Amino acid sequence: MNSLTASFPASVSQLKPLGGGLHRPECVLATADGSLWCADWRGGVMHIAPNGQQRLIGARHPDAAQLRPNGIALLSDGSFLLAHLGASDGGVFRMDRHGAVSPWLLQADGVDLPPTNFVTTDATGRTWITVSTRMQPRHRAWRSDVADGFIVCVDPRHPHGARIVADGLGYTNEVAVHPDGQWLYVNETFARRLSRLRIRPDGNLDRYEVVCQFGHGTFPDGLAFDEHGDAWVVSIVSNRLIRVAADGSQTVWLQDADPARLDQVEAAYQEGRMQREHLDEVVSQRLRNISSIAFGGPHRRTAVLGCLLGDELFTLELPVPGARPPHWSYPA
Repeated sequence: MNSLTASFPASVSQLKPLGGGLHRPECVLATADGSLWCADWRGGVMHIAPNGQQRLIGARHPDAAQLRPNGIALLSDGSFLLAHLGASDGGVFRMDRHGAVSPWLLQADGVDLPPTNFVTTDATGRTWITVSTRMQPRHRAWRSDVADGFIVCVDPRHPHGARIVADGLGYTNEVAVHPDGQWLYVNETFARRLSRLRIRPDGNLDRYEVVCQFGHGTFPDGLAFDEHGDAWVVSIVSNRLIRVAADGSQTVWLQDADPARLDQVEAAYQEGRMQREHLDEVVSQRLRNISSIAFGGPHRRTAVLGCLLGDELFTLELPVPGARPPHWSYPA
């Protein structure tokens, strides 16, 4: 029996709470010193130190009360990029450790960015940004037949700057560059699939491929890779943690959901009538719409889970170490 099968499946009782008083920790990052960083809906980033002490880095900006950080990225100088998921506007903002905020990217290909879901950087210095949908309000795109999400690439070496490099995606959510550096993986939440696109030397994308299609109750949101190159995907609503192997095979590692409630949401999805209530009225033991995963701890074997509706994080020990993210050794 190998280490993976020996630890499967995980139980909800194995989850350990971490932190408290958080505001919509939708996205979480981990660094080598033991720090955790999570998006905070009050308009900033929460730092959880290795000793558990918390400090909110609140945005100092005239519109800070309206700034809604969804995805966050940590930069080498210690500042952050914040993907703004506004009610009707979006973009990416930069915030330093003192809370000073400035616009970083508000347009791509000359078009204003709609509410913006996620931002991440890779080892080459590129920044990847996702917009889930152009539709307003966004719940109109919580359907299998809507595909208007897109991905923006910002590459300082490219003559055209920020540009849309993939379009027509089924509610684009988190993206991550595979450890081999050759592929950008993307969760398409309401198309219910994990897909990937090949990264060309100029940062453009081609060769769109579906890695796997998810079924009943799975709506993929966040993802991270382990050192074997397998993807660990988290699903809202069903609160599932799923390991996706290179061949697309899936292993549900953890689930925290009420079957009857999951059936109700599934019926609404199949009938094209999903609304806010189907995401916000989650019936579970501990997890409240799991949306993000980061590998932390001294050996990167601790999964740190952030939840859309939660006010704390949860940790779960995994049998494999996570791949080293570009920000792993950035300053705390």
